Amino acid sequence: MGTPQPAQTAETAQSAQTPRMQIWKAAPEVLKGMYAFQQAASAQGLEPAVQELVKIRASQLNKCAFCLDMHLAEAREQGEDQLRLDLVVAWEEAGTLFTEREQAALALTEAVTVLTDGHVPDEVYARAARHFDEGELAALISQIVAINAWNRFAVTTRSVPQSLAARERTQGHGAGA
Repeated sequence: MGTPQPAQTAETAQSAQTPRMQIWKAAPEVLKGMYAFQQAASAQGLEPAVQELVKIRASQLNKCAFCLDMHLAEAREQGEDQLRLDLVVAWEEAGTLFTEREQAALALTEAVTVLTDGHVPDEVYARAARHFDEGELAALISQIVAINAWNRFAVTTRSVPQSLAARERTQGHGAGA
């Protein structure tokens, strides 16, 4: 069970949408390091569909609207099926919509992202190891760690999703105004 969350009021909803800081302007060397890490993780040859599914699932678990917006758009641009994007949140209930390899990647993503027991269960790791060779598994773990870092930066600083910012510029105000 998670920590109980207070009821969201109009005031807390508005403050959740207000950026706290522009961290990459304040810490440009950290951004360079994150880009280098992400580039290294992406260069390991893991197929783009698995990379995006991992990024989407971790971002869902971390409640990162900024990264969800970005990676859902990227997945669509890569030709990912909308039904799969809709059901990634419930991948275990989606039958054969996701391959066994994708399911293993999603299970590992959840275990690494949540870490509620302080470790990744052996059975989850073994499942992933059955579907990914050692280099692919290293790439998968790297992708999971990278998106979790990006999520934590974005959630902590309340980064505004690009699509939401564009909508608000077009409409001149938020949806609740």
